[in-house]
Amino acid sequence: MQIVIYCFAAGFIFMAVALMYAYHRSRQYGLFLIGLTYASAGILAIVANDWWPLPAGFALAWVLRMLGLDPDPALQKKKDAAAQPPRDSA
Repeated sequence: MQIVIYCFAAGFIFMAVALMYAYHRSRQYGLFLIGLTYASAGILAIVANDWWPLPAGFALAWVLRMLGLDPDPALQKKKDAAAQPPRDSA
């Protein structure tokens, strides 16, 4: 059972690293909070050697997503398209 906990905790830490990289690129604080949630759940599961921080961290991350802290990809595409200068049609 310990190996399963370590594998899932490593996955949570990997997701946290990916979310922190996305935060570094986009500067959306929701990504930072969700990444921090995944990281703390993974580290707590490793330190406490218990399984309960993993579903608790997953549930908290989904609560943060439902609160609207996870950026919507469709809105991001619209912002990127609006930020690009118009092309010349020569």
